[in-house]
Amino acid sequence: MKNMAAGNHCTVTEFFLAGLSEKSELQMPLFLLFMGIYVVTVAGNLGMIALIVLSSHLHNPMYYFLSSLSFIDFCQSTIVTPKMLVSFVREKNLISYAGCMTQLFFFIIFGSAECCTLAAMAYDRYVAICSPLLYSVTMSYQIYSSLIAGVYIFSVLSASVHIGFLISVQFCKLDMINHYFCDILPLLKLAHSNTNINELLILIFGTLNICVPILTIIISYASIIASILHIHSTKGRSKAFSTCTSHISAVAIFFGSAAFMYLQPSSVNSMDQGKVLSVFYTTVVPMLNPLIYSLRNKDVSAALKKICQRKTFK
Repeated sequence: MKNMAAGNHCTVTEFFLAGLSEKSELQMPLFLLFMGIYVVTVAGNLGMIALIVLSSHLHNPMYYFLSSLSFIDFCQSTIVTPKMLVSFVREKNLISYAGCMTQLFFFIIFGSAECCTLAAMAYDRYVAICSPLLYSVTMSYQIYSSLIAGVYIFSVLSASVHIGFLISVQFCKLDMINHYFCDILPLLKLAHSNTNINELLILIFGTLNICVPILTIIISYASIIASILHIHSTKGRSKAFSTCTSHISAVAIFFGSAAFMYLQPSSVNSMDQGKVLSVFYTTVVPMLNPLIYSLRNKDVSAALKKICQRKTFK
């Protein structure tokens, strides 16, 4: 399969996407389910961004990070979900080679950006709870801007390296990608040339995007928990825990599914299992994040109530 007689003359212009399920009786229920999820995701994340922009008391780094996360989740869902929905209503879901590379490029950018942003949010909470007097200095708008710029520079670099090496991989026939979008692992399984360098890059960037943020988050929250335990006020301790538990919930779902997908050896990675896992970090987490942060965060809930009351009185 890997040997190739055609050399560099071997070209492919499009791929088939297998979709989430091949069972015909599930196509319409799945279409309605994921259409509903997508509508909630778009409304929730754009609503969160609008709420933070309109509420002056939410204009601080904690909520700037949250608006950045909402933007990432909106983009990530929009990159993946519409093409998934097409697979439920079409017998053959075709995607051009250029379209596939473009989808993968932006998927890597926003996937990597989400990993780094979640780590930055953990550090922000660490500073706010463990060094509250230094918070305005340590997490100024300039530092927030630098962190966000760094997140996107690294994410674009990561995507560019992956795509740069992937376009040199040979695909020699119109083939079926066993996924509902163009992800790198199922693409490599169709390759007719050596993919060792691509698999090494997945391991390197997977470690940087998953293990390093997880380590940052663990250290931040270990310090936060230690600091919370020293708070004498029950109300203060409860508020601190409430702020953190929402973040931990989102982190556990996102990194758990992503690590299981990308940090396994390709020889033991099951694409069918991977498709189910990827639903969590491509569609479920982007939908849950604004719900988790709005329901568990008193400031966001208060801002939402204030906006609603303002609209009612008008």
